[in-house]
Amino acid sequence: MRKVTGYEKRKEYLLTAGGLIVGVIFLFPLYWMIVTAFKTEMEIFQSPPTLFPNTIYIEAIKNQFTSDYNILGAFKNSTIIAITAMIISTCLAIPASYGLARFNFKGKRLFVFLFLMTQMLPATLVLTPLFITFKSIGLLNTHWAPILADATIGIPFSVLILRTYFVSIPKELEEAAKIDGCSQFSAFFRIMLPIAVPGVVVAAVFSFMFAWGDLIYGLTFIGKPDQRPITAGIYNALQQYSTSWNATMAFGIISILPVVIIFIFMQRYIVSGLTNGAVKA
Repeated sequence: MRKVTGYEKRKEYLLTAGGLIVGVIFLFPLYWMIVTAFKTEMEIFQSPPTLFPNTIYIEAIKNQFTSDYNILGAFKNSTIIAITAMIISTCLAIPASYGLARFNFKGKRLFVFLFLMTQMLPATLVLTPLFITFKSIGLLNTHWAPILADATIGIPFSVLILRTYFVSIPKELEEAAKIDGCSQFSAFFRIMLPIAVPGVVVAAVFSFMFAWGDLIYGLTFIGKPDQRPITAGIYNALQQYSTSWNATMAFGIISILPVVIIFIFMQRYIVSGLTNGAVKA
């Protein structure tokens, strides 16, 4: 067994310390939002600021469910939009990514490049064409408009993630299934897809996040306040609470709960899907 040198130990300590510092920097805004939601208005503007509430103030959280703004209705709208967009983008991305990973055809690299290029385009660039399209087919002021718009964001990302994942799976597994009598279709569903579950979970989670965090499509395509997602409700919260920062932060906590819960329970799959899919390009 090789002996660990002093240099390697110092390097490990430095990397660990650096990781902790970066983690604290990225997590501190989330922590500050949580503690601000449980502070009184007087304590929020206290100088020097307190890192933890002197008195736990829960009225800001309670008021979210008793105010004029229907936060539960907005939460429901976001759930419908995000889950439906996730299902559409994931179901379409799986066969597309598998085809790009396993079959050779003319223009294959162009397809991959186009999927990559769509990730660089700002949402405002496609906002007007999508608005005209949805208006002409009567989808404005319905959930289907932001659902389809959000799916267009999730599909390219999912295709790029899953294509890399399918490429990393040995072809010999698929060939062995065909020797045993499986067709291309059955080999995909019985062999390839179960192995690619971590990658599918990553694609589904990020598609859900794109749709849940969307603001511009929900505001543009839905004019009725009672049908808008919860992200659009932040404007209502700011107008209603003005400078009531504990109420605004409480609204933010409720709006990010689904994303936090998903990451907590799907963390193993997300890490596995991202690392395994990075073996080959």
